[in-house]
Amino acid sequence: MSILVFGHKNPDTDSVCAAISLADLKSKLGNDASPAMQGDLSPESKFVLEKFNVQAPHIITSYAGKDVYLVDHSDLAQSPDDLDKANILGIVDHHKLGDVTTNQPVECWIWPVGCTCTVIKSMYDFYNIEIPRNIAGIMLCAILSDTVIFKSATCTEQDKQACEALAKLVDISDLQALGMEMFKVKSAVDGTPARELVLRDYKDFDMNGNKVGIGQLEVVDLSILDKVKSDLEKDIAALKSEGGHHSIFLLLTDIIKEGSEMLIVSDDESVVEKAFGVAPSNGKAWLDGVMSRKKQVVPNLEKAFA
Repeated sequence: MSILVFGHKNPDTDSVCAAISLADLKSKLGNDASPAMQGDLSPESKFVLEKFNVQAPHIITSYAGKDVYLVDHSDLAQSPDDLDKANILGIVDHHKLGDVTTNQPVECWIWPVGCTCTVIKSMYDFYNIEIPRNIAGIMLCAILSDTVIFKSATCTEQDKQACEALAKLVDISDLQALGMEMFKVKSAVDGTPARELVLRDYKDFDMNGNKVGIGQLEVVDLSILDKVKSDLEKDIAALKSEGGHHSIFLLLTDIIKEGSEMLIVSDDESVVEKAFGVAPSNGKAWLDGVMSRKKQVVPNLEKAFA
């Protein structure tokens, strides 16, 4: 039976490219492994796969009875609804260990780095397996995306070293230019429905028994979002009413100014001030220097909800 390798719901570039890369590595190690994803490609992910001529994984939403590897997540809220009926063989991730449990020992590579593909690069090195050029290209893009071209608080020297090595494999010298090319694609919002923008990079979390949704839109200039901001505010309010959330937060991240405007719908907005020391005004708060949901937003909110 083929092993399925997949990332979190609402897949981003790291979750897609990590699934493809780990499936390639596992196949080269003698396993029958295939990448999968739980939802549609984002514009950035589509751009990256087309740039390096890599086929997109199939969308699979049910994993019952399958042998699986999880990449880029270990939280049940971000996993398939029937994950408890799957056979988890391993987890490769760069987030905190979530609430996924297993009934047998599993292979785990969970490192405090900026991107899952950084971990997978080290796995290729560990097993002395050569990385194909096209796979190296998408891994490079995933790291640039997740570390916001090395500006994110999550970025480590390991991420930078992995990029340097991968860039040599694909003969790319200007990482800044490649990163900005990707973020310009990511910044395109014209004609895109508000719900699609909200869910483009969105995750649900269980915070002390409260369902909390956190989305993020990263753009090269916040003014790009001026004409859609009111629609985004209305849509996160609608999403909250649909899903039984305590709160939904949408981060509008300016990668040049290096900060985020947070749009807020919550049963108790005081959690924002508790988490960040900033009092919301009209359902918004500017968080200077905040660019990483994983390292700067989720941990602070979890403490505020505790």
